[in-house]
Amino acid sequence: MTITTLKDLYVDQLQDLYSANRQAIQVTRELKEAASSAQLRKALTAGVDGIEEGMDHLKTLIENHDANPRGEHCKGMEGLAAEARAHGVEADFSDEDVRDASIIAQYQRMTHYGISGYGTAAAFARRLGLENDASVLAQCLEDTRSGDTHMTQIASGEVNPAAAEA
Repeated sequence: MTITTLKDLYVDQLQDLYSANRQAIQVTRELKEAASSAQLRKALTAGVDGIEEGMDHLKTLIENHDANPRGEHCKGMEGLAAEARAHGVEADFSDEDVRDASIIAQYQRMTHYGISGYGTAAAFARRLGLENDASVLAQCLEDTRSGDTHMTQIASGEVNPAAAEA
C-alpha cells in the first residue's frame, strides 16, 4: 500500500495496531500460564480480555474504511513478543517472584506500544474529523492505560517486594 495521505497513514496505523494486538494476545496468555501470583494471573486474564475488545474495535474501524484488518504485520510487536517469551516464559528462574517481576516488565513493554499506537491513531482520527473513530480509540487508550496502571500497582504492592527478598 502506498501511503499518500494522512488517512492512508491512519488506516495503516490501525492495521499495525490490530497486528500488534494479535501477537500480544498470544504471548499474554503464555505469560499468564507462567505467572505464579494469583493477582498477576487475574490481571493477565483481564489483559487478554482487554486486548480482544481492542481488536474487535480496531477490526470494525478498519473495515469501515474498506481495508483488511490483516493488511499489516507489526514488526515492533513481533520483537516485543519474542522478548516477552524469552524473558517471561522460557528463561530459567530459580525464584517465582522474580519471574513474576519479569513478566510484569515484559507485559508493560507491550502495553506501552499499545498506548503509543492508540494515542497516535486517535490524534490522526481527530485531525481527519473522524470523531466516532477518535472516541473509540480514546476509550481503547484509556483502557490500555488503566491496565498498565493496574500492573504497576501489582508490581509495587506484591511482586517487586517479594522478588527483592529472593
